[in-house]
Amino acid sequence: MKIKNKNLAILYLITSAFFFSLMSMFVRLSGDLPTFQKMFFRNLIAAFIAVIILIKNKTPILPSNNKNLGFLIMRTLFGLIGVFCNFYAVDHLILSDASILNKMSPFFAIVFSFVFIKEKPSFTQILAVVGAFLGALFVIKPSFANADLLPAIIGFIGGACAGAAYACVRKLTLKGEAGAYIVFFFSFISTLISLPLMIIYYEKMSIYQLVMLLCAGFCAAGGQFMITLAYKNAPSKEISVYDFSQIIFSAILGFLVFSQVPDMLSVVGYIIIVLMAILSFLYSNNLLKFKRQKEKAGS
Repeated sequence: MKIKNKNLAILYLITSAFFFSLMSMFVRLSGDLPTFQKMFFRNLIAAFIAVIILIKNKTPILPSNNKNLGFLIMRTLFGLIGVFCNFYAVDHLILSDASILNKMSPFFAIVFSFVFIKEKPSFTQILAVVGAFLGALFVIKPSFANADLLPAIIGFIGGACAGAAYACVRKLTLKGEAGAYIVFFFSFISTLISLPLMIIYYEKMSIYQLVMLLCAGFCAAGGQFMITLAYKNAPSKEISVYDFSQIIFSAILGFLVFSQVPDMLSVVGYIIIVLMAILSFLYSNNLLKFKRQKEKAGS
């Protein structure tokens, strides 16, 4: 059963990565609109879809347990900041750079999973996290000569917040909260928060821009549901490496749609970060196999 759940989690995570890559592409295609305006439509569509699913499944619109409210709020706040930072990075960096910085989230998920769930990381996983941070420096290129330094740092912060949000999702699912409700709570509250900001900074849109934002919203909803299902079926440390498929999707879309090509330093950063993800993944898999063999030997 555990193997089946893990395979499902991997499939969900890769599908989520594809949806989020499409979301970034549509956000970029929507043009020079305020970030809060883009966030509003992204969250509105996800909230609408989540409400439909809740009604269909006859799920209450209140948390199943009042003790979950704190983590729902934390997931929302971290997620909201993460979305803002990611959208800002997508608008100011090439898609693959914005994607790899956002994909620091699995490493931060390991850190925050220890804080929230007490899932203690191994030495190998700690090494992978440190290595990933070093790889991120190649992408960020901390120098006053780098015109993209600020959006790169913001993208990195977005990855940290996304990792914290995913750790909260893992905690909530372990406490029995429905995945659809977690998506609904985040999307609904985020929509309410971003509405007044969207009104303040609102700029008139063309029909094309509206369509792009609606497409981004549908893709974001698909990505949210898929990633929630993924972390419900398996711990982040066992499946997070597959989330890096988003880099491949984003690089392909960036090249085909925007003719974007990352520089050599960014490519070096990509390689280091992905290698650290693979290292962490292989360690988790080998440890899992060792435990199973030990259980069989004991029985």
